[in-house]
Amino acid sequence: MQKLRYGFIGLGMLLSLATTATAGVSIGIGIGLPNVSIGINLPLYPELVPVPGYPVYYAPGVDGNYFFYDGMYWVYQNDNWYTSSWYNGPWGFVDPVVVPLYILRVPVSYYRQPPVYFGGWQRNAPPRWGQHWGHSWEQRRGGWDRWNRSSVPGRAPLPAYQRQYAGDRYPRAEQQHKVRSQSYKYQPRDKVVRQHLKQVEQRPAPKQGRQERPEARPTQRQENHQRPAPAQAAPQQRGPAHQERQQPAVQREQRAPQGHEQQRGHEQRPQDRGEQERGDGQDRGSQDKGGGQDRGHGQNKDEGRGRQ
Repeated sequence: MQKLRYGFIGLGMLLSLATTATAGVSIGIGIGLPNVSIGINLPLYPELVPVPGYPVYYAPGVDGNYFFYDGMYWVYQNDNWYTSSWYNGPWGFVDPVVVPLYILRVPVSYYRQPPVYFGGWQRNAPPRWGQHWGHSWEQRRGGWDRWNRSSVPGRAPLPAYQRQYAGDRYPRAEQQHKVRSQSYKYQPRDKVVRQHLKQVEQRPAPKQGRQERPEARPTQRQENHQRPAPAQAAPQQRGPAHQERQQPAVQREQRAPQGHEQQRGHEQRPQDRGEQERGDGQDRGSQDKGGGQDRGHGQNKDEGRGRQ
């Protein structure tokens, strides 16, 4: 029993440590780097109107839940919060645990596309986030819906410089921080927002390397255009050798028929020799006959001489 008791105690300590570690991860910055496309495509800088009594602006002309607070833009879409330092993104995901309090406190009536679960909630009161996100969230953000309305901070200045960046002039993500730091000197008050901007400033910019690639591409293309020259010269240099290699083969092909004819000639020579031998035999026979006759005549002459 005592060992079993110690086992339960150890298991409880492990679960406690795991819960603490999970809570520590969740309480991090909680804002992802801006790399998300959420479907909002604004061709121009939107009109931003102050929410009365709040340090927040909203965009009545945007077809979405679009706000500006503490120097950044905030959008609530598909049950998620997103933020960006530029009016048309790219957007970074925001964990519900770290959404700024004054964004959470904006009344329901300023949501241009309120979700279905907002139905029945008071329009002049903030959404019931505790009911929507659950008891765990409400414990971490306890008191979010209670504040002293007489001590509401002032609104951050609007980044009006972004009006001139529209359409094709809208800067890419790797250029946005540089333009913003040169044109907008406001520093956020919210700790989470400050940490997010610092994270954006310190992140590596791999796309800058892509900007350098177009300058390097012409050189590579020139090298590629220059490379075919030796590639073409190589076949020309190999051509004579290749021809020389082919010439013996051609000569062999040309010589082969002559050799066959010679062989055929050699094959016919025995017949010629037979015919010649036959001819020689006939000639010799005729000569032998002639010789016999001559010899006969000789004998007759000798006999005639004897008689005489």
